[in-house]
Amino acid sequence: MDFEDPALLLPTATLAALADAWLREDCPGFNHMALVTGAAPSQAALWAKSPGVLAGRPFFDAIFSQLNCQVSWSYPEGSKLVPVVKVAEVRGAAHCLLLGERVALNTLARCSGVASAAAAAVEVAKGTGWTGQVAGTRKTTPGFRLVEKYGLLVGGASSHRYDLGALLMVKDNHIVAAGGVEKAVHGARRAADFTLKVEVECSSLQEAVEAARAGAHLVLLDNFRPEELHPIAAALKAQFPSVGVEASGGITLDNLPEFCGPHIDVISLGMLTQAAWALDFSLKLFAEGVTPVPHARRS
Repeated sequence: MDFEDPALLLPTATLAALADAWLREDCPGFNHMALVTGAAPSQAALWAKSPGVLAGRPFFDAIFSQLNCQVSWSYPEGSKLVPVVKVAEVRGAAHCLLLGERVALNTLARCSGVASAAAAAVEVAKGTGWTGQVAGTRKTTPGFRLVEKYGLLVGGASSHRYDLGALLMVKDNHIVAAGGVEKAVHGARRAADFTLKVEVECSSLQEAVEAARAGAHLVLLDNFRPEELHPIAAALKAQFPSVGVEASGGITLDNLPEFCGPHIDVISLGMLTQAAWALDFSLKLFAEGVTPVPHARRS
């Protein structure tokens, strides 16, 4: 996905509520170290010490806004960072800067890690000439979904369904509970209104055809080897050209090119959120006119 300003997707009230909850989690009682640092006006530099895509500025801003601190950025959202580089400066009372430090760094590091993984996957897929969409999944950290889904978008991937209400995904357990693919799809179509699509997880061409015939908008071919995936997708598209085909399961950056094909519309990777490395950032207070550069992260 390509947005000029992805931050516009994030409601201000939601950002404030998340920032408040994170800060309360980190300091629900006395902040003893505030007595040590005091409340003198101070400034700190945000340094990127590992390479990757910058993502999460709105969350970082919201955290420090709760603490009456001001952030000045040197790089726009989505920038490719080459360490060591100063990304931003934060100004405010010393005890407030340090109260927000770890919460803000954790959020920015994790969001940037997801964006970096997404950007890498999109680059690999586009490098094959494939024109479909790379997507994340609902495999996100509880309580942190908005950050991780946002990171996917900044990295150029699709976020996939945000929650259970965004797409009716008929999975294997739903099929068993409903008594078959056709019954499950018909039930999903009855439950859905005109704004919702129905996707069905299928384990064979027979199931995929049954799902499409019953009215599925999308078919998820899960855990297929590439040599099985592409013939099944081609056969399905031959009968139902308007049905979207998603490939998922066991896909990594290394084998992603093998899953890119003319009959695959979406490739989803759980590893974009589950296995993404956090980027290394640090926030260092400095005296006016003196900004010592920290060491780069060792690989």
